Amino acid sequence: MERSTPEQLLREYGERARLVLYVAAAPGAGKTRRLLTDARRLQHAGKRVAIGWIETKARPDLERLTEDFARIPPRTVRAGERSYEEFDLDAALSAKPDVVILDEIAHDNLGETRNAARWQDALALREAGISVIGAFNIAHLETVSSTAESLLGYPVRSIVPLSFLKAADDVIALDASPALIQERLLAGKIVQSDDIARAQSGAFKEATLKMLRQLLLRTIDNLTIPIVSAASVSSAIALLPAGIDARHFIDRSAPVAAAFDLRLEIQPGEGADLREIERIATELDADIMPPAAIARVDISGLRAAMVAMPNDKLASKVVNAPVERDIFVVDATQTYLERSVFTTPLSATLGDRMRVGYGKLTVYLGAAAGAGKTYAMLDRGQQLRAEGVDAVIGLVETHRRPETEAMIGDLPILPRKTVSFDGITYTEMDREAILARKPRVVLVDELAHTNAPGSLAPKRYMDVLAFLRAGIDVITTLNVQHLEALSDVVYRLTGTSVRETLPDGILPLADEVILIDVSPDTLRERLRAGKIYPPERIEAALANFFRHENLASLRELAVREALRARTRERIAAPFGKLLLSVVARPEDAILIRKASRLAARLEVDFGIAHIAEPRDQSDDACIAEFERIARSINASWRDERAPDAAQRLLEVAREQSETVVAVGGTHRAPRWPARNAFARRLLDAGARELIVLARPKQSLAPTTDDDA
Repeated sequence: MERSTPEQLLREYGERARLVLYVAAAPGAGKTRRLLTDARRLQHAGKRVAIGWIETKARPDLERLTEDFARIPPRTVRAGERSYEEFDLDAALSAKPDVVILDEIAHDNLGETRNAARWQDALALREAGISVIGAFNIAHLETVSSTAESLLGYPVRSIVPLSFLKAADDVIALDASPALIQERLLAGKIVQSDDIARAQSGAFKEATLKMLRQLLLRTIDNLTIPIVSAASVSSAIALLPAGIDARHFIDRSAPVAAAFDLRLEIQPGEGADLREIERIATELDADIMPPAAIARVDISGLRAAMVAMPNDKLASKVVNAPVERDIFVVDATQTYLERSVFTTPLSATLGDRMRVGYGKLTVYLGAAAGAGKTYAMLDRGQQLRAEGVDAVIGLVETHRRPETEAMIGDLPILPRKTVSFDGITYTEMDREAILARKPRVVLVDELAHTNAPGSLAPKRYMDVLAFLRAGIDVITTLNVQHLEALSDVVYRLTGTSVRETLPDGILPLADEVILIDVSPDTLRERLRAGKIYPPERIEAALANFFRHENLASLRELAVREALRARTRERIAAPFGKLLLSVVARPEDAILIRKASRLAARLEVDFGIAHIAEPRDQSDDACIAEFERIARSINASWRDERAPDAAQRLLEVAREQSETVVAVGGTHRAPRWPARNAFARRLLDAGARELIVLARPKQSLAPTTDDDA
């Protein structure tokens, strides 16, 4: 069970002043609304909340949200013949509320005041024991402002230092699609009507909004680095000694790291060309570690889930020892990089989506149950209804949360259907009724759900595809752990196996993937408050899946999946086929799943080979099962016996050019007279590149299907 520190407990129970920041890509993302909505929740929980500064732009819906709050009287500043109102820090300190709402936190203060900027006022309030919830746009962050200026075409004057962001207790991304922001712009909710045309051609161009959105998510990704065990972190390290081609080595390492959902860190060797490495790292958004003597690096001490290293003496030594993380042995002289032509079960659907008449798919993506996905989906449905759009609820799971149930409001709910199977009665979304009703937009909760036996489709996402084909727009929700390709990553990070999954191709299929970001502390607070699970499940959840480090890791995954879906770029594969070598034992089925998903992410062919030597014992049932799995995933299959399995495996690999072999690592170092580990034998036999996959130390783990 996780033992919370006293500081963590104080934060979770709200007994310490906190600074919570909402960061958006651009005006119109909903910062002000989120500030006021969350402030209301705090007020209902008994906190004394006051508005220090808010920008409603005279919008009636926002003005109504401010009605129940006390206000800190502003101070008046004269500049020439004009007077301006400013946030009054001294008045806020005198009033001593529990929480202060502080919008436009990047603002430079006018007149004589103790602080030059509003973000400094926020720190002063927290220091005085007053919590602050504030917001600003990503363009004002010091590490982003120069790029933002080139995108916007005008200088960004008010700057927030990165140190302020790092000093905050929570930093939450307020994600909104460019299409939604442009829609709000045209509706007059961001600028005055006579400024709309100018804004459309400037800061609110689609390309600009997309880039700002990417900068936002990358910033959040950099901030959300969980403190977990070395093998569980979401990073890969490329060991780059001097004297090898940095460009070729990193170009080959980066795609494999990306396919494993890992952030790349480059470890230069002493004497390496740092300027060249910095250029490459900037292109790939990779981090650079301080130079070190690569030959003396302690691999076991590296905080990385994967290590890429050149094919040299160090690699031979590493793969012959117990392998606790994935290893990619790289041939830095290789230059092959190709965007492979590759199909998935959803490829035809993706192609069909280009046709006129298909509905649009919007996915609200979260890190875990309780993130607020359903609430956000219903909120969007309410906005569409207010605009006259025929939006209905196909299925919603409120889990009896009062705030979520209240958000349903007057949204029409289509009745569920009853399905009976083997004497058990289920209620499910009525696919036929929705197709017959044919609304403009249908809201469908919990996309990864497995339908009841006897339903038209085994999975809910298949029903959603039917709606899209019928021209119905779908807004749906999904937790990141339910993506099939991430199941091994989720297992590695959390120790939990997720049974309810759906194909990785769903997110690329979506027109919009909107991240519903929330901090681990907030999720744990919501869980303790009974807003996620019933009381009898709370303590077990806090001690298991909802451990702080698990939630931090899942949040990081969610941010990266949102980025991946946003860019829609294929990974440039460093090889054309991945050939996995298996041993006839049941636990290697886990390696098959892991390697097949790596191949799918890289969009390369995948094959499985069982090459046994005469003295090896045979498990015919296991081999038959592996062959069945190979057929089910369209992988090639080889089952042979040979005097030298390593040599024969390389011969099989060379039958198709640009094939890289993957093999499971060893759990223990070989002792004389035992032979070297199979990975070492492959290198000795002439393998130029090799992927060594860490074998799980246990094949079973706690499971979860919750998508609350």
